[in-house]
Amino acid sequence: MRKKGHGGYVVIAIDGPGGAGKSTVAARCAQLLALPHLDTGATYRAATVAALRCGADPGHPEAVLAAVMGAAIRYESGQVWLDGEDVTDATRSAEVAAAVSAVSAHPQVRRVIVDLQRAWVGAHGGAAVVEGRDIGTVVFPQASVKVFLTARPEIRAARRAAEEDPAALERRDRFDASRETSPLRPAADALVIDTSDLSVEEVVATVVGLVLEDGRQTSCD
Repeated sequence: MRKKGHGGYVVIAIDGPGGAGKSTVAARCAQLLALPHLDTGATYRAATVAALRCGADPGHPEAVLAAVMGAAIRYESGQVWLDGEDVTDATRSAEVAAAVSAVSAHPQVRRVIVDLQRAWVGAHGGAAVVEGRDIGTVVFPQASVKVFLTARPEIRAARRAAEEDPAALERRDRFDASRETSPLRPAADALVIDTSDLSVEEVVATVVGLVLEDGRQTSCD
């Protein structure tokens, strides 16, 4: 597999909107490839918890940045900690869901969190499956493999209905797709996969196949 990512890292980037299957596919791919898995959305949700706990207005960049800069965010094995406290459950609250797009839209906040994400991959051996909304375009633009998962709106809403209000999910996706900094969009060289009518196993097989093909091409270079 080529080491051509940011800082020589080997990254499998899995991007897409909510309900497209990123988390399930990324976790399964990481398991099959024996790689660590980073859910970057969890880091932004933790930053949102930090901002809300400090009483910062999510739309006020200076206040949000101060809260995030003063927080210690750590992600490991699907759990996220804020200042030594496991806030995984707190990051899934309706309050956080309503504020996370505003918090993550601030360029300076994104820079802080992107640095954290890159450092996480470096600390985990420089190779990982990383899921998010701007991995292939911003965080690791030279990722070894880039995939953008999508699905029809009604499918995505149904998948997330048990966790989140479908209308709120759609609003966040529209907001993230239209924001000026790091918009939600596929990288030019990403494989776009519509997961609407595919099983998890089919999507995982496609992604793992890309990774293995990347390794075979490299061995022949």
